[in-house]
Amino acid sequence: MTITEIEIYRLSIPMEPFVIATGTMDYAQNTFIRVRTDSEHFGVGECSAFPMIVGETQNTCIALAKDFAKIWLGKDPLQIAERMAELHLYIAGNATIKSAFDMALYDLAAKAAGQPLYQFLGGKVRDIVTDITLGIASPEEMAAKALKLHEGGAVALKVKLGKKPQDDVARIKAIRQAVGFDIPIRIDANQGWTYEEAVEALQGLEPLKIQFCEQPMRTYNDHLLAQLRSETIVPIMADESVYNHHDAERLCRTDSCDYINIKFSKSSGITESLKIQAVAQEYNIPCMIGGMLESRLALAAKAHFAYAAPNVKFFDLDTCMVGHLEDPVIGGIRYDGYQIHIGEGFGIGADMDPAFLETCDKWVVS
Repeated sequence: MTITEIEIYRLSIPMEPFVIATGTMDYAQNTFIRVRTDSEHFGVGECSAFPMIVGETQNTCIALAKDFAKIWLGKDPLQIAERMAELHLYIAGNATIKSAFDMALYDLAAKAAGQPLYQFLGGKVRDIVTDITLGIASPEEMAAKALKLHEGGAVALKVKLGKKPQDDVARIKAIRQAVGFDIPIRIDANQGWTYEEAVEALQGLEPLKIQFCEQPMRTYNDHLLAQLRSETIVPIMADESVYNHHDAERLCRTDSCDYINIKFSKSSGITESLKIQAVAQEYNIPCMIGGMLESRLALAAKAHFAYAAPNVKFFDLDTCMVGHLEDPVIGGIRYDGYQIHIGEGFGIGADMDPAFLETCDKWVVS
């Protein structure tokens, strides 16, 4: 099998403004690619740029996608390790756009094998229930939204924090007063606190029954994570501190985290994400599968990955539920409340609506 053509689309999905500690997003800066071959099979992939976290924009993703496509033309798409090695050799970093190309190869390979992706990866179907995320607002606004989500059937809340510790504690206190203590609350500081602020915030949050705190500090404070864990009973989940399995091994070995959040956009896709969860499993550190602002197509790939990654115990697959104003996906994951199911078919089992793609900027490399 040979790659004959790669289509690249600027997949901008309008959304309600979403606020985290490091900035505000008012549309999903996504990129969609389709890898065509000289057979009847093709593969699709999607990534979501989050500039303030990963350092990539939609424009950088598109620019590199054109270069990647030229590198892959005429090559065998079933040699996934070799194809991804070519991209890593071409440019360091830029994991976000690499993840879309990685996803497309796995989609294509599973289709060629006549299998759903999770079976191709050696996995099996299991129950997946996602949390739902609240962006940063006033305590009153966040409490009202949390109550509405709780009454609507949410089974776990993920709350964005990372501002002044006293204000963040007030936010969670207001939410707990609204929803009670039966629903799990996870918090995500998105690197917003200093070490001293993290100690103050987490100690202040201890009475409020926090399941875990994602990424309390900037990654340059990774050397303080183990010390922070000794200062609080709130478990720590590493997110931006883990881009690859080497990062995972370093943090696990130094007792720096209780959990790890895996995201394709940080880790260049399925290949590296499988390695991260395997390393974490060796250290008995459970993982979560999360994301940026992907559509139901990339989320379907993540569900397939989770089926094949037994050490993934938590699921943060709500990215299209936190304010996407359009749904351009055919197939993909389905939500039954907060329960997640994958569609029928081989590979990822998803594609983009041709009518929506007609409205998108498009480039073809052949």
